[in-house]
Amino acid sequence: MTALDATPGKPAQIGTHPAAEAAPQPSAGDPALLGLPSFIVGAVALALVFIGVVPAGTTGAALPIVLAATSTGLFLAAIWAAAIGQSAVAGINGTFAGLYLSYAVLVLGLTHNWFGIAPAAAVASQKLFLIAWLIVIVMLTLATLRLPLAFTVVFTLVDAAVLLILLATVQGSASLLKTGGYVVLAFAAVGAYIFFGAASRATGGKELPLGRPLWHG
Repeated sequence: MTALDATPGKPAQIGTHPAAEAAPQPSAGDPALLGLPSFIVGAVALALVFIGVVPAGTTGAALPIVLAATSTGLFLAAIWAAAIGQSAVAGINGTFAGLYLSYAVLVLGLTHNWFGIAPAAAVASQKLFLIAWLIVIVMLTLATLRLPLAFTVVFTLVDAAVLLILLATVQGSASLLKTGGYVVLAFAAVGAYIFFGAASRATGGKELPLGRPLWHG
């Protein structure tokens, strides 16, 4: 197939020297192979905290994973995607990296009194955090309806999880928090399905069906 070389600031060139055309083109790779596992491991860690696998009052148990693996991995995946021109992928990875990192900062800030927030205002601060991120993730969900259905399912489940955790925070409900944790596990499972499809493609196998987009406009 004849390549179309369109570099910003330079005219498009069709065709190259035969030797150059015959040479194998380097692959830019797939940022999903880094972004998805980073996303999933943080989600699983938080879900187990919300469900109550660790004792009450140990919210920080997930922070080593969230900080050292999830936030870092998602930011690197965002940079990788941006470098190869995948703007939507870069935006999604960067947004979730910000969600995870800001969650870690919130927990550390509240437990170590970094921001001068009085204990009586801790719940209000958590509500602010959750409402702000719920708005952004709903916006992201609506803006990516052209993506395959599996991605929409992930984003919708994230919306539901954040909403449940918000309601649990407002009402002080352990049962709602636990339900939110199970929804987090659900979107981690869908993320794992998407990852297996990306890994299959990267290793020469068949892609897994991701479903038709909800919006074709």
